[in-house]
Amino acid sequence: MLIDSGAIATVKLNFNALPPIKLRFIEPMYARLVNELPQGREWLYEVKFDGYRCLAGKDASAVTLWSRRENLFTKQFPQIAQACERLPPNTLFDGEIVALDETGRVSFNLLQHHRSKAQTLVFYAFDVLIYRGQSILKVPLYFRREVLRRIFEDIKVAPIGMSENIEAAPTDMIRVAKEFGFEGIVAKRKDSVYESGKRTGAWVKYKVNRGQEFVIGGYTPGNPIDALIVGYYEGGRLLYAAKVRNGFVPQLRRDVANKLKGLKIDNLPICESTREETYPVGVDQGRDERLCVAQTGAGRTNRLHRMDAGWSPEAFKLCGAEGR
Repeated sequence: MLIDSGAIATVKLNFNALPPIKLRFIEPMYARLVNELPQGREWLYEVKFDGYRCLAGKDASAVTLWSRRENLFTKQFPQIAQACERLPPNTLFDGEIVALDETGRVSFNLLQHHRSKAQTLVFYAFDVLIYRGQSILKVPLYFRREVLRRIFEDIKVAPIGMSENIEAAPTDMIRVAKEFGFEGIVAKRKDSVYESGKRTGAWVKYKVNRGQEFVIGGYTPGNPIDALIVGYYEGGRLLYAAKVRNGFVPQLRRDVANKLKGLKIDNLPICESTREETYPVGVDQGRDERLCVAQTGAGRTNRLHRMDAGWSPEAFKLCGAEGR
């Protein structure tokens, strides 16, 4: 591995010295939530898109798209899979699938519930983990980003592209993120290696949207669901946080009801719940697949923003939900 005068723009990689690896799913590296963006020349900054984390791999025969939990996305996003056929063989990318509305703004609601109405679906790659059958997981981030840049310099095909670094003051980055409806800003150490499945602090995220993510502990019935009852973990107990009704459009109510159908239990698992006139239905927390919502408004109106699955209880503590 060679560097010309330490300049990132003139990086030279000796790929023959890197270990070979068969293309496969690799659990992504995660960013730690922070209340303030770090500053300094050792950090790179990117936009945090509000979409689906996706690993895109191409071997000699086909393209495969995986979710962060190794579920297959290939058939859900055929146009993206088809575009990825132009990428180098035996290469694995880490990135995000996002939906854009008619104004060009990112919309998670369109991605999750109204995909056919989205103006376009885009895969933004922000890292490369395997390149032409060689593992670059242990190569510092600035080398991996240079490899990524060179790939997309040679191949320009919609609807896939590279998530570019942002070179601006943190206050300007936050202002732009708010203006364009991005979820936040991610800062990554330039020298960080890719640590699969870990949240080491070498990558951090600052959320512009100050919504809080909670576990669904139950719901009150009513055509088919009236409201969700959500909570957070503290000392091993699931404590009551709020009831969520806003943002619960009829189609979403039906979708949520279907997702919760197999998790119904008699007793509400949330401790210290508010008294309910309608007897609430509990949601089983003993399953591997837990569900969450984001409460927006920071203590004002509780509005259902999104639903995700697969988080551990430790991720849901008041004023500190880690998310993706």
